[in-house]
Amino acid sequence: MRLPPLRWYALLFLGFLGLMSVQASRLLRAAPPTTPRPTDAAKAMRVAAPPGGQADEREAVAPPALAAGNGVVEPAQPEVRLGAPVAGSIARVAVKEGDRVEAGAALIELDRRVEAAALAAAEADVLGARAELSRVLKGTRAEDIRAARGEADAARARAALAQSMAARTERAAAAGALTGDELDRSRREAEAAEAASRVATAREQASIAGSRREDVQLARARLAAVEARRDQAAAAHARLLITAPAAGEVLQLPYRVGEYYQPGGQARSEPLAVVGDTSQLRVRVDIDERDIGKVMIGAPVLVRASAFPGQDLRGRIVEVGRRMGRKNVRTDDPTERNDTKILEVVVALESAGGLIVGQRVTSYVLASPR
Repeated sequence: MRLPPLRWYALLFLGFLGLMSVQASRLLRAAPPTTPRPTDAAKAMRVAAPPGGQADEREAVAPPALAAGNGVVEPAQPEVRLGAPVAGSIARVAVKEGDRVEAGAALIELDRRVEAAALAAAEADVLGARAELSRVLKGTRAEDIRAARGEADAARARAALAQSMAARTERAAAAGALTGDELDRSRREAEAAEAASRVATAREQASIAGSRREDVQLARARLAAVEARRDQAAAAHARLLITAPAAGEVLQLPYRVGEYYQPGGQARSEPLAVVGDTSQLRVRVDIDERDIGKVMIGAPVLVRASAFPGQDLRGRIVEVGRRMGRKNVRTDDPTERNDTKILEVVVALESAGGLIVGQRVTSYVLASPR
């Protein structure tokens, strides 16, 4: 009996079965897929130096932590952003960035020549008002009293002489020796002398009695008014000198001599100076809302900065915020979520380790040792 010839598709099918058999046997003999092959392990362990002798910027492996977040370095006490209440040109910058200053130290002075002239005029007015009050309180001097008494005695003597002359004139007129005009003139002269005597006597009594109470009150009121104007001028003069509110370090001086400072304007104008106490630094960390249950006061924290690779700084949580908010620190990572809510946590560092205020760091909240 003759067998029918094999067709080409039968040969193709038999070849496919053989290939599948070989592949299945290889899979059965191969190692588990979770075990890396030697070639893959060798490729993973290779280290390629960056071109041009640059440093490798790969981040260190993160430690096992309960929570992690980005933070920013800040002074132990909140930094103070100083400004002036009025606009003006910068006349003097007394410090430079990085200087340590004490409380009350002069930092920046605005042009205050007009205010200095107004203060000098006000101080002169105060000196004049004080002299006037002193004169009123002391009253008339003894020499002035003696002079007033002498003038009064002379006026009374002239009045007596005028009266005697008028009496003689009347007798002569009665005898027909004088005319009526001469008699009238003599009487008027006697009356004028008597009035001058009364005026001189009143001045004598006033000089002896001293200043009136109303004059003293008026002098004191004038002194109080000029002293108030002096204090107002001094305040206007002093507010153009920016001083340090507390001891600390000068962190920022955006303005230079000759530049014009304008307060307000935008939502938050640039300050004249920024001062903070950098003797102890803290880190303000943004903790994701999913991890707020894992942080507590006193928990240990590990802080790393990309500027200091291989350096781990230690600290502890000293403050935990009481209100959720938006992120304060952004890393510019395209995969970062910026719409999530965060809770601010403040970490007190055991040592600064070269960190500076405003530097971004990464913080890891560790489990407390038992």
